[in-house]
Amino acid sequence: MARTRAQIARKHSTGVPPPPASPATVLPDRQRSNGSLVIIAAAVAAVFLFWYFHLLALGQMTQLSDGLAMPDMMVGGYDTEYVQRLRGAMDDDARGQLSYLHKTAGTLFPLIFAFAWLLLIQLNTGRRRLRWVLWSPVILFVVVDLWENIAIDTALAQSSPEPGAVALASTLTVLRWVLLVVSLGAGGISVFSPGRRGSPGTRENSGAPNR
Repeated sequence: MARTRAQIARKHSTGVPPPPASPATVLPDRQRSNGSLVIIAAAVAAVFLFWYFHLLALGQMTQLSDGLAMPDMMVGGYDTEYVQRLRGAMDDDARGQLSYLHKTAGTLFPLIFAFAWLLLIQLNTGRRRLRWVLWSPVILFVVVDLWENIAIDTALAQSSPEPGAVALASTLTVLRWVLLVVSLGAGGISVFSPGRRGSPGTRENSGAPNR
């Protein structure tokens, strides 16, 4: 007697139906892939803005200040005498141009950099407490960077720069560069830490059933 297809299928079947694809395991990988693309795009934009603002625009500003560097680029800080010399070398148009740079590229760079780095740490750090520790320097960098722009413009706008205003701007400049380096290190820690989110060990531990 010829066997039906159903009988043949039952004979060769192992008796255990194949497990269906679980959306819960596919979705995190898809979200991680999409997040990685966003990080790459934001990181590229941040690098471009860093180059444009620090190396190109502020570098060209020295042509309007008799070769004196802009305060933003002085990693070690500056004093009242230097700000007074810089202000004397720059006319109103030059100071206005520096203020315009602060409001455009000088504002976009820290915001886009912070967006990229916060997302990078979010996707690669599983522990909530560690995530906030790594986020802290990035958030502080944005606050200090934006504050520094205002402080520099304020100090240069004064006919006789006040020591207090210059000291504030100088402190913010030094702190800004320190926080930028620390933020880069925080991103590196999140990427290369052994227990980072999405690593094979983390997935196995999180997906293993309790016995």
